[in-house]
Amino acid sequence: MTTIYVNWGEAKVKLTWVKGDQLPPLELITSVHGFCFHNDQILLVKLTERGWDMTGGHIDPGETPEECFKRETMEEAYVSGSCTLLGSITVDHSENIHWNENGKYPKVGYQVFYRMEIDVIHEFRAEYESAERIFIDQNQAEEYYHEWHELYEEILNHSAERIIELG
Repeated sequence: MTTIYVNWGEAKVKLTWVKGDQLPPLELITSVHGFCFHNDQILLVKLTERGWDMTGGHIDPGETPEECFKRETMEEAYVSGSCTLLGSITVDHSENIHWNENGKYPKVGYQVFYRMEIDVIHEFRAEYESAERIFIDQNQAEEYYHEWHELYEEILNHSAERIIELG
């Protein structure tokens, strides 16, 4: 378990990575993300609003976190595959003086993370919020990702380890 503090706009937010195969309470999951692997490389997408990023997004009504990750990955990167739950980041706003109880995020919420083993690479159409996709060596992720931090590094490393455990 690793904890860091990040600045989101003017807000100071506490993030804690907890690996495991148990989902947090569904009503507190604010988003779902993950790393997608193909031939020992990871996938990144260039999002029109944020630059290079991993795939992911918000859960639609009636959707499971895994279904969300698969849908978002298809929409953003046009790939599909099998998923493994890696764990979650606890997003704690308890020390955030700008947190608003009437806002869209809970005081303590969760970002769930998966690993996808890509089975099919579809034609890239850039119909949603992404403009490009690339496959890179995982050691290059920090060079591309605009807000890379040590939790993402830990999640990526854990994701790479999961294939050895499952293999």
